[in-house]
Amino acid sequence: MIDKRLIFILLIISQFTFSQIKGIVKDSISGEPIPYVNIWVENENIGTTSEEDGTFTINANEEKKLVFSALGYEEKEIISKTKTILLKPKFFQLNEIVIQQPKLAEEIEIGNYETNGFRFGVGNINSAVFFRPDKEMLAHPFLKKIKFMTKSKVDNAKIRIRILSNNSNNSPDKSLLDEEIIITVKKGKNKNLIDLRDFHFKIPKEGFFVSFEKLLIESNKYFDEFTYKDNRGNKVTQKSMSIEPELCYVPEEKDIVWQSSMNGKWIKASKQILDKPKSYENLLMRKYHDKYLMPSMKIILTN
Repeated sequence: MIDKRLIFILLIISQFTFSQIKGIVKDSISGEPIPYVNIWVENENIGTTSEEDGTFTINANEEKKLVFSALGYEEKEIISKTKTILLKPKFFQLNEIVIQQPKLAEEIEIGNYETNGFRFGVGNINSAVFFRPDKEMLAHPFLKKIKFMTKSKVDNAKIRIRILSNNSNNSPDKSLLDEEIIITVKKGKNKNLIDLRDFHFKIPKEGFFVSFEKLLIESNKYFDEFTYKDNRGNKVTQKSMSIEPELCYVPEEKDIVWQSSMNGKWIKASKQILDKPKSYENLLMRKYHDKYLMPSMKIILTN
């Protein structure tokens, strides 16, 4: 009886300490809400994204720290009991730069792009692809467009694209653009072409990453349920949730793909190893064996 009481007390305590935290993220100077802020529990893989109006909801222990990260703002850690989060804008001291206007006379395409790339459910995982410039790329040094494939179960799903610097250990690092790139994609399988000419972005000689980041907002969530028979022949119904849109992936030989979760820690992607690749009748599946999964994408460079 004593043991049961202790368990009951522990259950009550857990209900009070692990709860749904709601709040809003605002600019500390203007007081305006900040959309699409990355929010996660410190040292844990629990996270969310603020909505377009700056509001957020996260399930977390009230004693835990939440980390808030947004482009153009200082990262902030705060106890999750706080309901209004004020982020301080970053002010950069830029080095002297020379503005160079692209000629736009020639263009080249770099990457691995296939329209038959398949939707791969990676949950809340973000993907980044590394580009190391060669002579031809440096002769066409301005990023003009990005082309990529998505397959979404909801209409008008949003995804964030970032251009990231190359860290000293060749991993994704800081954003090279000072503006957010939020892309809205249609339902179903779609080709997406994003025009970046207005940024006049000149690719760095040390290389750069193009990252695709999930937004854990309500309009991106898709709820589904499916029924199957267990070992005893009983019907079992399970519910699932996915964050849309999903990228379409293609097999890649080179080790150029990185992945991260909400906490922003990037790790190298692993190769896909099938147990018995020759037994797969579907040649489409067989070609992914011993390959990296890369988002089906190309970058278009100009001079």
